[in-house]
Amino acid sequence: MRLVYKFKGLIFSFIFLSRIFGHRNFNNVTGFEENYFMIKKWYFYTTLIVVVAFLSLGFKPSKLESTPWFLINESDDTSYLLPSLNVTDYTNSEIPYTGTFFIGYKEAIGFKESQGKYRKINSLGYLGKYQFGIETLKTIGIHDSAAFLNSPKMQEKAFIALLSKNKWELRNIIERYEGTVLNGTRITESGILAAAHLAGVGSVKKYFRYKGKRYLRDAYGTSLRSYILRFGGYDTSFIVAKSNASVY
Repeated sequence: MRLVYKFKGLIFSFIFLSRIFGHRNFNNVTGFEENYFMIKKWYFYTTLIVVVAFLSLGFKPSKLESTPWFLINESDDTSYLLPSLNVTDYTNSEIPYTGTFFIGYKEAIGFKESQGKYRKINSLGYLGKYQFGIETLKTIGIHDSAAFLNSPKMQEKAFIALLSKNKWELRNIIERYEGTVLNGTRITESGILAAAHLAGVGSVKKYFRYKGKRYLRDAYGTSLRSYILRFGGYDTSFIVAKSNASVY
């Protein structure tokens, strides 16, 4: 409203000054009178510029008041960290990718396992970005752990091969439980495969044998159920189930 009033004031000022200092007909006037009218005309435009400059100072948006209606209560157990001006908020973020595409799936698992570091070896001897055990690598055709640790390309192939192998071994469970809710947990193919990557096919089978009521964990205390939840809903449909999947 303030903007409208000031705009109207500018228009009225222009009309008022135009009536006072409007154009004159210089026919039948002396040189003195013509100079006089030119001076008045110069005054008119100068005054108009001053008025416009003065009024334009008021064309500024008023200070906006924050509205708390869209904010989430801390009790909702949900927080939105990003975007942030603090660089460490990005390095400490646990989920660097979003969406349900496979690229988001594999990168989220890789970040959870090793923060995406291809050369990482944990305290239990698990290797690489996706933290493979040496025995698991042998099942997909990899016997040189040093070469594996220094080859990002091989690690990415190994991840796909293990998914393919686990999908074959768990195909009956996937077919039976995908899309259902088991003991309060929604079951999806990507969640089952992520749980198998964490704890192995045997632990996943045991989890479903007990209808999700057994609390199964890895050596660091991460539960199998948390992986089913955290990595559920991604698109892994293109992964072909193969009993003899290998990187070669």
